[in-house]
Amino acid sequence: MTYLSKTMILVAGLALAACTNPNRFEDQAGAGLGGGGFGAGAGSVSDPTSPAYFQQAIGDRVLFAVDQSTLSPTAQATLDGQAGWLMTNRDFTAVIEGHADEQGTREYNLALGARRANAVQEYLVSRGVAGNRLRVVSFGKERPIEICSDESCYAKNRRAVTVLAAGLGS
Repeated sequence: MTYLSKTMILVAGLALAACTNPNRFEDQAGAGLGGGGFGAGAGSVSDPTSPAYFQQAIGDRVLFAVDQSTLSPTAQATLDGQAGWLMTNRDFTAVIEGHADEQGTREYNLALGARRANAVQEYLVSRGVAGNRLRVVSFGKERPIEICSDESCYAKNRRAVTVLAAGLGS
């Protein structure tokens, strides 16, 4: 066996050992978001006040068409859910991240990401979320979820993501 083979087997073994307890983070759910005072079951997808519920049941992202910052009916429906959640859970603030696919220049995509994030912010404010609870940032094409030169990847990268933070509300 070569040194590389031994190293690969060791790394694979360590990776498998790390996966033996799928509930190892359950007691810490929400800890990174100031969730220490939530109580039993807090932070789980079944807890409607948790960021995990927001992310998975409501949806933390909306997608856009090529070179567009206009919200589709599907995006508006997701944002209606986000607005309702944010109105109910007033201890949370949000950063809306605007993203673009890898096509185009860095400058163009930063501006497009900013327009997308601003469109989401304006929509949430129009639905009653206080503007001082929302902040926008554009990453342009700098943080893709998928990397490939294919429309399926581009479509996933044309997005705005609402990232929650707890304990920061005014």
